[in-house]
Amino acid sequence: MTNLEAQIQSLIDNAPDDGITPKLVNTIAPVLKAIAQKLQHLQYYILQNLQERWVLTTLSNRANPDLEKRVVYAFPRLQDVSLSSSVGLDPQAVAKPIPVIHILFQLVALEPVDSIVFFETPGSTSNAIEVLRTDLQTMIEQKLQQHIPTKQVPPDIA
Repeated sequence: MTNLEAQIQSLIDNAPDDGITPKLVNTIAPVLKAIAQKLQHLQYYILQNLQERWVLTTLSNRANPDLEKRVVYAFPRLQDVSLSSSVGLDPQAVAKPIPVIHILFQLVALEPVDSIVFFETPGSTSNAIEVLRTDLQTMIEQKLQQHIPTKQVPPDIA
């Protein structure tokens, strides 16, 4: 995809025509775009299994092994996927390019995922930006609250 605006338009165009989802996408688009602008690439490669589910990696804290988080890795190039230890776990996993706005939009609904780790430097895993699902959800909730009309009751209700 060429740019962030085109990616947002693609989300809107492919949203269910229920009268709500396209408006919702349009409302939260500034939040998605603000995060995407902090990242260096317009698309990333994400490992998917045969059911097209994103491959999760569970990380544990060295100091406290009971602390775990589930992440999805996003790579700048197809050849960078081989840098992940997740690659050997599922030989049938396939890396697919996904527009960055779509990744962020899906993160909101990915309950088992704690964050997405975006690797920014091709050929390296040392330069990464982690986007926490809870942070993204909080920003979206704040944006939605700004757009909820204060008067929900029509004046001619009686």
